[in-house]
Amino acid sequence: MNIDAGRFLADLHRLQSFGASGVGKGVVRPAYSEADVAARRWLAERMQAAGLRVETDSMGNLFGLADGPSILLGSHSDSQPEGGWLDGALGVVAALEVARASRKAGGPAVSVVSFQDEEGRFGVTTGSAVWSGHLSLAEADLLCDHDGVTLADARRVMASTGEIDPAQFTGFIEMHIEQGPVLDQADERIGVVSDIVGIRDMKITFDGQQNHAGTTPMHIRRDAFQAVSAFNQSLGERFANVVTPSTVWTIGHVSLHPNASSIVPGRAVFSMQWRDGDAERLDRMERIIRALAQEVAQARGMEVSFGQLLGLEPVAMDARLRGALENSAQQVAPERWRVMPSGALHDATNVARLMPVAMLFVPSIGGISHAFEEDTAEDDLVTGLRVLAGAVSGMMPELGG
Repeated sequence: MNIDAGRFLADLHRLQSFGASGVGKGVVRPAYSEADVAARRWLAERMQAAGLRVETDSMGNLFGLADGPSILLGSHSDSQPEGGWLDGALGVVAALEVARASRKAGGPAVSVVSFQDEEGRFGVTTGSAVWSGHLSLAEADLLCDHDGVTLADARRVMASTGEIDPAQFTGFIEMHIEQGPVLDQADERIGVVSDIVGIRDMKITFDGQQNHAGTTPMHIRRDAFQAVSAFNQSLGERFANVVTPSTVWTIGHVSLHPNASSIVPGRAVFSMQWRDGDAERLDRMERIIRALAQEVAQARGMEVSFGQLLGLEPVAMDARLRGALENSAQQVAPERWRVMPSGALHDATNVARLMPVAMLFVPSIGGISHAFEEDTAEDDLVTGLRVLAGAVSGMMPELGG
């Protein structure tokens, strides 16, 4: 299988142009936005030119399908509100290049996917969650973004050609940037993923009393933002005997009402997300979060409510697919690769409900991702592509090549 590194890089840079931020290589391409729809239209054209049958399901997940049973490669092409050019996009374009090269070489059948809303405008890896059956389309349609837009309304911009049967795929491999500093700091070229952490995500609302900021004494205020502050300050102490050094939690979005300088906020809605490789620990953390929020609300004469709990369980990679990636990594980048866990969530977590999955990483310069500064050396991008192609080639007898 002879890959065309120049064609691969050209496609990757062309995809970056859809929603280009104007700041470095940054991208603004949220799910279902005009830039996202345009990018998917271009990707569909490239898939069709590669001899793949293009299909789009109800969620807007975009598939380029080979004939008969095939291995599925890909990732996602939507971005964070301020995202990088490689997050997700790398896996989609790499999959497309491997599909083209394999077809030309008479190798195994390779299909390509770009999942929708992996970045969570409406939930947690929403497109692959619905496709895998983890979340029903009816449930997903009720989800809202931070502006109150429902997924049902947003996805109307996508024209569906029908649902895609996962039974036609023999497995799924997702290539991705690491989004962390490990490979970059170690001067290594490839990470073969051992497992993906689990995640929990929900919104919490404190309802206090909106009041005048100049005339309301501090000791009688029911300030919703102060409740968020007290909650956040106490959370680490409550977690102390439960978490490990690899456990993480984040309050990433806070919305105050009425959000005015001279008004004590009467309502605060904030996101609460936590990640760990142990499902039982995630559940223990949930109990602590709920109990602490209720304590804070009660102490301050407020009401607290909890939104829908979204999440995914930790997932171990398939031994056969992972072994193929390890063998290829050793051939392409001898002694400059490692086996490592993924602290970030990926579509592979959902797809694992349907078929064997595996992942490989390339370095992120400075460990930066979910930012306009996100980047990877082009040599490392091509190395990752060669490892992916080598893994697929190495499984030719099993995949029908």
